[in-house]
Amino acid sequence: MSVQVPRSFRLLEELDRGEKGFGDGTVSYGMEDPDDIHMRNWTGTIIGPPNTVHDGRIYSLKLHCDLNYPEQPPRIWFKSRINLACVDQRDGRVDPSKFHMLGNWKREYTLEQLLTEIRRDMSSPTNRKLPQPPEGTNYN
Repeated sequence: MSVQVPRSFRLLEELDRGEKGFGDGTVSYGMEDPDDIHMRNWTGTIIGPPNTVHDGRIYSLKLHCDLNYPEQPPRIWFKSRINLACVDQRDGRVDPSKFHMLGNWKREYTLEQLLTEIRRDMSSPTNRKLPQPPEGTNYN
């Protein structure tokens, strides 16, 4: 029988990891509002992968962990304009039906893994050469 870590402890662990930094620094995340006791709103950053149209670009994202996280996936929006197959061009939302990790969410997945997987998706044959909006433009 496995023990499930309560939501608040889980998010505190994720926050601690996000603040300390991890990996090669190509993805990062943290709290949008440190006073949000429910830890719902997060920001993320992805540095575009090399040898793609995203190379060197810095993308800002918004992540929302509803009160049912981690049982349910967070909702994610790109703040920076980007052309990816899984992103709704009207508002920057990552569509769970077009992004396998969100569509097949497992409680064990983390915000770090999610951002890393989005970055990996930027390098996919479908996305690596898609024409991109001008750098520095944002969704409203």
